[in-house]
Amino acid sequence: QVQLVESGGGLVQAGGSLRLSCAVSGGTFRRYTMGWFRQAPGKEREFVAAISWVGGSTNYADTVKGRFTISRDNAKTTVYLQMNSLKPEDTAAYYCAASSWSADYGSASRYNYWGQGTQVTVSS
Repeated sequence: QVQLVESGGGLVQAGGSLRLSCAVSGGTFRRYTMGWFRQAPGKEREFVAAISWVGGSTNYADTVKGRFTISRDNAKTTVYLQMNSLKPEDTAAYYCAASSWSADYGSASRYNYWGQGTQVTVSS
């Protein structure tokens, strides 16, 4: 079974930075896309960023473009989300996900495996 474990969340002030990590282990799942989603209480799960595991191409939600950077470490099967210029509206549980699809990267339904989430709280 493929497992994803997020880490790096925490409490930061607005304008600060956090770097989330997602360690992937187990199974023989062929990953085409790794993504980050977030969900605040009472809100829908929202796409944040995605990266092609092989080619490294990236995609971002408009709300985080220019502030967040997704990257990968193929050797250690790790994906990162560098979050800069954080805003209170970035407060959410952040989830790492893996997909066998190369398209529809922004759709949560395309992802086969999910981590348990890591909380990011941004104070004003």
